This record gives sequence, structure tokens and C-alpha cells, in this order.
Amino acid sequence: MTITIKTDAEIEKMRIAGKLAAEVLEFIEPYIVPGITTNEIDQLCHDYIINEQDAIPAPLNYHGFPKSICTSVNYTICHGIPNDKKLKKGDIINVDITVIKDEYHGDTSKMFYVGEVAPHAKRLCSITQECLMLAIEQVKPGCTLGDIGYAIQKHAESNRYSVVREFCGHGIGKKFHEEPQVLHYGKPGAGIALQENMILTIEPMINIGKRHMKVLKDGWTAITKDHSLSAQWEHTILVTPTGHEILTLRKEER
Repeated sequence: MTITIKTDAEIEKMRIAGKLAAEVLEFIEPYIVPGITTNEIDQLCHDYIINEQDAIPAPLNYHGFPKSICTSVNYTICHGIPNDKKLKKGDIINVDITVIKDEYHGDTSKMFYVGEVAPHAKRLCSITQECLMLAIEQVKPGCTLGDIGYAIQKHAESNRYSVVREFCGHGIGKKFHEEPQVLHYGKPGAGIALQENMILTIEPMINIGKRHMKVLKDGWTAITKDHSLSAQWEHTILVTPTGHEILTLRKEER
């Protein structure tokens, strides 16, 4: 397993790519209302990334993925392909953005509410975001991947939710997906220890029902087997000498 430790110059490029990815989520928020299609959301993000940011939407044609972003609605766990179905009041949707700027990737996602959303859906989204932030709090030199996974699993399961195990966070840089794989469950102290100047994503996927999933015939869209709601949040994180820096932090989180 070859983990790339980033140089200062690479980190600066990753900061820029991360900032751009965060800005796409900020840009798209006002458009996520009942009646818009995920294809329209995709087109708006695509145009913003290309024309306003002079960057590249990383998912487009990545291993054949047909769109510029992932849109995962309700019981879709991840990798939802934008389509012509209109969002309706009460839906929850994850918008997953990865941009490439000067060859380096910034990767982030967040949950959006479409109109007024049921309390149980809001709670899932909120607890999932807490899972992400509790995991990020672990990140510092010497922290293990098991520490990160355990923080997520403990919080999710203590709230009677389940953790999807088939997908994980990952190292990121010039490549979209690098080593190491960052599991969202685990045991404290297990796995490799983080080092200064590593960059990785943490992106827990949490289900209201059972953890089991299946991938649809399109080869991408992962859904909960029991059609229970699923939520996901994601940030790109730099390991600093004393802790961490969230490279994809949005204004609302500062």
C-alpha cells in the first residue's frame, strides 16, 4: 500500500481544489427546491465548475460515470446518476461534488432538504453529519484508521442506525482515489497510523434501517436493500502537525 505524503506545493493546490468543491455546494443550495430535476442540478453544477471555476468535474466519464456530480435521493446510498425525475417536497438528497483544478482533486458532499422534511429524515441527516465531525475530530498524526471508523460506528449505532460497509473514504490528491481506504467502522487502534501531510476523505453513509445495499443495473446507483432512508456527508481532510485542516469547509461551517 503506497500512501502519498503531500508536499507543501501539493497541499496548496489541494486547498484550492477543496475550496472550489465547497463553493459548488454553496452555489447549488438555493436551486434545490421541489420540482427541480437532478439533471438540472447536474447541469447547473457542471456549468459553474467549467465556466466560473475554470475547473473540471471529476466524476464525468470517470470509469464511465455519465454525469458531472452524484445525486443520491432518499434510499439511494451513493453514486446516484442525475436524471429527469423531479424532486418533491420531503425528499432528502446528497449532492457529491469532486472538482479537479491544476490536476488536484477536491471532494465533498452534503445533505439537502427539499422543502419541509419529516423529523425522522432530518434526524438521520443530522446524526450522519455528527458522525463525520466526530471522525474528523480524531484526525491527527498517530491516529489510526480504526479510530476514525470506530468514532463513526459508535455514534451511528448508539442512535440505532447502521453503517454501510461496502464503500469507504480514501486518500486523494492527483488521483481521485488513492490509498489508504478509510472504513467507516472499526476498532480503536487498528489499522495504519496517520502521518503529517496525508490527505484523505471521510464520507460516512448511514442508514435508518439495515446496512445492506444493492447496486442497480446501471452499475453505479447503490440503494438500501430495505428501501430505508440513507444519508451521507463528506469532507477532504489534511493531517497537520498538531491535528487536521478541513480543506472543503463551507462558509456555514466556519
